[in-house]
Amino acid sequence: MEIQRYWSVVRKRLWLIALIAIVSCTAVGYYTSHQVRPIYQAAAKLMVYQTEAPDNTSAAPDPAAINSNILLIKTFKQLIVTPRILDKVVASYPELHTSAGELAAKIGISSASETQIMTVIATDGSYARAANMANAVSKVFQSEIRTLMNLNNVSVLNWADPQAHRAPISPHPAKNVAIVFVLSLLIGIALAFLLDHMDDSVKTEQEVRTKLGLPLLADIPNIRRRDLSEPDDSQRTTIGARGNTNVTMDA
Repeated sequence: MEIQRYWSVVRKRLWLIALIAIVSCTAVGYYTSHQVRPIYQAAAKLMVYQTEAPDNTSAAPDPAAINSNILLIKTFKQLIVTPRILDKVVASYPELHTSAGELAAKIGISSASETQIMTVIATDGSYARAANMANAVSKVFQSEIRTLMNLNNVSVLNWADPQAHRAPISPHPAKNVAIVFVLSLLIGIALAFLLDHMDDSVKTEQEVRTKLGLPLLADIPNIRRRDLSEPDDSQRTTIGARGNTNVTMDA
């Protein structure tokens, strides 16, 4: 059967497949754990609200104003990462030791669909620095939006806590090793079939009949070295003429 044929190819070079998997997983695991710098992510949440709502809690929500604020978030998401805002952050917070270009690369803005919530996300090799970046951008944006658009409807719901201890978002050694393990197995199996395809030696009786068109007259099994050693040199058995057994005794 074809399945048996495939399994025989894999089993014959199982050591090669295992070697590729072990070396690949060990290399990726070591590199991910010791050479890749961890990346942390911090976030501050902003809310875009009705202008009159914060000071008048008894006022009923205006659906039209809410929809207007939701649409306004699309503009805010683009505005918050413009040089006008980021340059102001760099000038106002020199302790961040950053530039507008670095901030643009490390700051991301997200918002949940049909909500008035915006999230300012910062990534960095230090969680404390990422938190300070997210807070600085949020605070400057909240202040600058009053000048740019004559609006005062942005409030910070949650500041990022620079003192918090967070796990890095990357790398993931276990996940990386699992992915490499699967890929290395596939590569090893493919290599095993490639080597088998390139091997043009005759291996089975069927291949002899197919390639030569002749019947098989004899089959010589593999002879192991221990099969060639004689158990006792003082007595040797030989095959004489007509198949008679001769026993030779050494003096």
